[in-house]
Amino acid sequence: MKRIHRWLLLFVVCTGTSAVGTYAQTAAAGYPPTVSLDEIRKLIDKVPAEHPRLLTDERGLAALRESIDGDPLRRALSNAVVEQAKMMWNLDPVERSLQGRRLLGQSRLCLKRVLWLAMAFHLTGDLQHVRRCEKEMLAAARFSDWNPSHFLDVAEMTLALAIGYDWLFEQLGAPSRNEIRKAIIEKGVALPFETEHNGWVRARNNWGQVCHGGLTAGALAVLEYEPDLAARTVHSALRNVTYSMHAYAPNGSYPEGPAYWSYGTTFNVVLISLIETVLGSDFGLSKAPGFSKTGQYLSLVTGPSGLFFNYADGGASRGLQPALFWFASRYNQPDWLYGEPERLLAGISRLGPKQAASSSARLLPVALLWMGDSTSKSEISLPLNWNSEGETPVTVHRSSWIDPEATFVGLKGGSPSSNHGQMDTGSFVLDACGVRWAVDLGAEGYHGIESRGMNLWSRAQDSDRWTIFRQSNLGHNTLVIDGQPQQVSGQGLIIQFSDKPEFPHSIVDMTSVYAGQAKSVRRGIALQDSRNVLIQDQLSGLEPGSRVRWGMITPASVKVINDSTIELKQEDATLSLMILSPQVSKWIIINTEEPRNEWDSPNPGTRMVAFEDSAPQAGELTFAVLATPCGSEQSQQAIDVRPLENWQK
Repeated sequence: MKRIHRWLLLFVVCTGTSAVGTYAQTAAAGYPPTVSLDEIRKLIDKVPAEHPRLLTDERGLAALRESIDGDPLRRALSNAVVEQAKMMWNLDPVERSLQGRRLLGQSRLCLKRVLWLAMAFHLTGDLQHVRRCEKEMLAAARFSDWNPSHFLDVAEMTLALAIGYDWLFEQLGAPSRNEIRKAIIEKGVALPFETEHNGWVRARNNWGQVCHGGLTAGALAVLEYEPDLAARTVHSALRNVTYSMHAYAPNGSYPEGPAYWSYGTTFNVVLISLIETVLGSDFGLSKAPGFSKTGQYLSLVTGPSGLFFNYADGGASRGLQPALFWFASRYNQPDWLYGEPERLLAGISRLGPKQAASSSARLLPVALLWMGDSTSKSEISLPLNWNSEGETPVTVHRSSWIDPEATFVGLKGGSPSSNHGQMDTGSFVLDACGVRWAVDLGAEGYHGIESRGMNLWSRAQDSDRWTIFRQSNLGHNTLVIDGQPQQVSGQGLIIQFSDKPEFPHSIVDMTSVYAGQAKSVRRGIALQDSRNVLIQDQLSGLEPGSRVRWGMITPASVKVINDSTIELKQEDATLSLMILSPQVSKWIIINTEEPRNEWDSPNPGTRMVAFEDSAPQAGELTFAVLATPCGSEQSQQAIDVRPLENWQK
């Protein structure tokens, strides 16, 4: 208990918030926020003119400096921030150079440099960090604009200059402060109220979180000069970011997948922290349904391989996650940081000039403000089996949290029409023996598609989006009927989920996703006691003679044992795949490395293991595959294929 109290106290001190003011006011607020614009104006008028005030204050920064020697993790990150900042001194400042329709790369570079340099100054007192940061901010301030047609670019640039302006206010000369402040207002905060560039304000995806977070930072940084603009910006954020935060209901999942969770949620946490540190309350934002649970989401969708269950537009690699420290501290859930301290130390050890020149981990220094006591330990209370529910339901099953060779399988429902959706309904990923066997190829690069004049963002059934291999069901671990795409308007529903240890399983009904191709399509995935995984599909109402393909993309080498059995191998690890039904089917290997079309990217080191069968006159097919990892014994229960409707019995 003493450690928990110390953790909370350190969080409160380092973020500069008042434990009484913030939490008392937040507890009194409901969701969604109902605070009026006039009430916000009155609070803005009471904010002292002192800087810094964004995310922390001078008292919080002093507490941070004092805490470093007593916490190895905080000390390691602090040292890394300072060393990386020094490597930025001789880099050329950002330029107004667009990639296609985006300035986003330059905005992110600016944010990375400003935040790391400003934090390095407060850790060391070395004015060289200030001078280099000032040079960066002035370069960005002198751009003709921050590319408001793609407003994420504006949001990240506004956050960059707001942090630098606020954190280094006393160290910047008056001319620099005036120029930077003017840019924050005219090229950032004022735009939604004075121009047509406001289509993102009620966005239901990560855009709302990022843009409201960035502009709120700018507004609060300059509030003594533009109090009414600051009040309107905060009020707009409180009213409208709720459209994006709806995504977390009911269990903290994120429809756009874990990669976009990292983006949108980190900025959402920044927004809440900004409002709390300056105005003393989040006015109920953190009470959004599911938000108090979302700190566990990344751990739940990360397999023992260390890779994400990367459904939707996102890669499988997991970067460093500063927001997790905020969630763990805020909700007193240290097990939500499962593996994160080790990932942080490993990531720090790889930092060098290349990383200093990139925009990767641009928000990482704020983890110093959000960390609790990293020396405390906690038992893992995360579930082995989890059903996200929500608009894009996913389920995960794993055999253990502590066994590095544990089996992990994730199954996706949902619709291709969701934000950043792909035709991956029914797709799965599979880990065992410490490696990933069934992979999702991730997103196709946006710029490469857009530069060809293709419409990547239309979700119509005939959109260019579905001609891209990585976006279509041809490029996922799901079913393909007669070579046809999934129906964009369809929705895969999790109709059965069990976390009972004797037979944890999930069943997704994909019927509407295959409308016009079959009358009923369901997929079940079960985790056996022996760590085997059963993938079973039942289809009815097929046209006689229709060809149905089962496929799984893997980075493993493939050895054919017989028609029904193959052995996958990665280094010393093996996984056996056996076709249990239909018994007449045999494995084929499909090349996924080479691009299907000139616009597709290659997928080096991958292949699809697959089999097909034709629908009989009755129009019914049952597919069943047993995955057996690392020499585990096959389960007789799995070999005796039972209809999905009997799985619960």
